[in-house]
Amino acid sequence: MDVLDFDLSDREFWAKPMVERRDAFDRLRARDTPAFFAEPVVDFAPQGPGYYALVKHADILEASRNPEVFSSGSGGATNIIDMPGEFAEYFGSMINMDDPRHARLRRIVSRAFTPKMIKQFEADVNTAAAKIVDDLLDAGPGCDFVAQVAARLPLKIICDMMGIAERDYQFVYDRSNVILGGFDPEYTGGDVSQVVPRLLNAGAELQQLVQDLASYRAEHPTNDLTSSLVNANIDGERLTLQELGSFFILLVVAGNETTRNAISYGLRLLTNNPDQRALWLEDIEGRAPGAVEEIVRLGSPVNFMRRKVTRDFEMNGHLYREEEKVVMFYWAANRDRSVFEDPDRFDITRSPNPHVGFGGPGPHFCLGAHLARREITVMFRELLRRVPGIEGGKPDRLYSSFINGIKRLECTF
Repeated sequence: MDVLDFDLSDREFWAKPMVERRDAFDRLRARDTPAFFAEPVVDFAPQGPGYYALVKHADILEASRNPEVFSSGSGGATNIIDMPGEFAEYFGSMINMDDPRHARLRRIVSRAFTPKMIKQFEADVNTAAAKIVDDLLDAGPGCDFVAQVAARLPLKIICDMMGIAERDYQFVYDRSNVILGGFDPEYTGGDVSQVVPRLLNAGAELQQLVQDLASYRAEHPTNDLTSSLVNANIDGERLTLQELGSFFILLVVAGNETTRNAISYGLRLLTNNPDQRALWLEDIEGRAPGAVEEIVRLGSPVNFMRRKVTRDFEMNGHLYREEEKVVMFYWAANRDRSVFEDPDRFDITRSPNPHVGFGGPGPHFCLGAHLARREITVMFRELLRRVPGIEGGKPDRLYSSFINGIKRLECTF
């Protein structure tokens, strides 16, 4: 058995170069049984019993398909530790729930994210992407691609969908950065003890923003998503203001941050693989679907989700006991050599491409996957047509175990 000299719960592991992360997960996948790690030590919650790291594609598929065994609602899915109760007010969204409560909320909000509904936003996405490239050309080379391009499209689309005024875009952007900033000193102010207060304050401010809007839309509805949700009555069910606030936080975090990181990684991948850029330029529209899936696979914006085992369950030769935790590392599964030939190679023609960049199959598969694909497609279509030689420099990475993020990326063209 390989004796491990790294710890996935050590924050410093996630600050290591990406090649070291890749080699660590290669070693974990080569093991016959899943590795077990102690939980992170934090000052705002007791240390839990530890967790098994699921790094193989097959394990993540099976765990995702069995939500009644691998629970999202027992302490939360987005953190390895069991989060204190005060977090639920702002971050108790459906991603941290099991059925039937999860199914109820998803049923109410899912009507806004069908392919048919996403089609209605297409003109807005096209117009926004064109304006973003106009501004990029005006700014000139040397600007920050994340702030100038990658962050702007998903932020605008999500805010416009919800009916958030343009004057509040930066407010939403800043608070979502804090929520997903992890232990990055840029967002903690260098004081780890302030992580929780800053996180809760950012959640409270985002929730208040949408609740104020929802109260107004209840009396003055428009055609935005907030009006639809606050006035929705599906089989006699409505969202409470607290549920609406938590959903909005999930939406701006999952629908904004992850898409912007996929777009940022996409530029890095094209920069490092000029042959694939040339291939995409030969048929921008036709090769876009394959290119987008490959960007999401290699970018894997969300590193992990956690589950708790509800009963003894054998999976791929290992017996998991009731109350044990497992952490599904999507980044690792998307590089599983048993599934992806030459997995570290960027290949926009890769087919099939059964990545888990939007999560595994089952009830928690990403609700906004259609929208994310559309935004990434349109943004790169506009870039490749108008700035075909754009390149990204060395990324300034987010210091986080949860989000595989890029904070800044200087671009040249």
